Amino acid sequence: MPLGKVDPGLRAPEIPLDLATIGDDARLLEAIGYDGMVVEETKDDPFVIMALAAQATTRLKLATSVAIAFPRSPAVTAMSAWTLQKLSHGRFTLGLGTQVKAHIERRYGLAWSPAGPWMREYVGAVRAVWECWQNGAPLAVRGRHYKLDLMVPLFNPGPIEHPRIPIQLAAVNAVMCQVAGEVADGIRPHPVCTPSYIAQVMLPAVRAGAAKSGRSLADFAVCMKPLVAAAASEAELVPKVRDVRARIAFYASTPQYRAAFDHLGLGEFADRLKLLSRAQRWEEMPQHISDEVLDTFVTIGTYDTIGRKLCDRYGPVVTHCEFSIPVKDAADKARLADLAGAIQAESVDKARRAIAGS
Repeated sequence: MPLGKVDPGLRAPEIPLDLATIGDDARLLEAIGYDGMVVEETKDDPFVIMALAAQATTRLKLATSVAIAFPRSPAVTAMSAWTLQKLSHGRFTLGLGTQVKAHIERRYGLAWSPAGPWMREYVGAVRAVWECWQNGAPLAVRGRHYKLDLMVPLFNPGPIEHPRIPIQLAAVNAVMCQVAGEVADGIRPHPVCTPSYIAQVMLPAVRAGAAKSGRSLADFAVCMKPLVAAAASEAELVPKVRDVRARIAFYASTPQYRAAFDHLGLGEFADRLKLLSRAQRWEEMPQHISDEVLDTFVTIGTYDTIGRKLCDRYGPVVTHCEFSIPVKDAADKARLADLAGAIQAESVDKARRAIAGS
């Protein structure tokens, strides 16, 4: 499958999604040759958006990138994914993320537990529910977090035509990558994960997890929405670059992403930004992002060059590359189609070999 999965950000990222146009957006992506459409859980329910896209299309692959797992019971997540898989006739991928401790405790009101073991159990529970529905297996989940053993006919949707729903896990640290290698079908590296970090830290952990559970990585996916500054012209790139500097500064100040910065010898740099963040000195933070740091984490280019630059940077380690480009008129649609062609021309053979370690 070529690089080129794209998310539904057909307007500028700061403009909220218009739910009334999701179907049109999805049809546009399908018509001009994109592989898929993904949506993250920020301001709208990703499962609702995916349902709108599934209803409007016939070929486009659909994925959450990601839905937050722990606030939802595995049975609830299993039902949402099962319904979308039925509606899309087998085109849905369930992307799951953990969220950080502060959000789990203070936004969702849950008790925190180490994310790796929790996610391993969560994925197993979701799949156990699916196995119960598809094949009539007794529901018998007994773990630290979940005890599931009741499924009555009224709440059992029964078998579907395409029961194999891929699960991908958002990851930064090696522990979650190993869990993904053990139990999932792919990883979704955070935008701060550079190609060298993916190749030298994340993929070895994935291979270790796969070896632990005796799984093949032949179809394992690495799906990523990199940090990108793209515009129609060099002049229009200037504010995009300014905005992405601020985003890097925010990510560097977040302790959960520290490993990606440590890998590049930027641990002390991340510490400085963390202190500025704690002091709420937000306006000062972007000026600490030098051009060298910017180029390390961000792919920058005009629309006619950005596709090739993304393929050159991420092609060897990423199987699916995701991005957002605003579409306001016919010229923008043409640019989006050209970008699809540039990326679709690339192969993922190098990435597959890197995942397998060959």
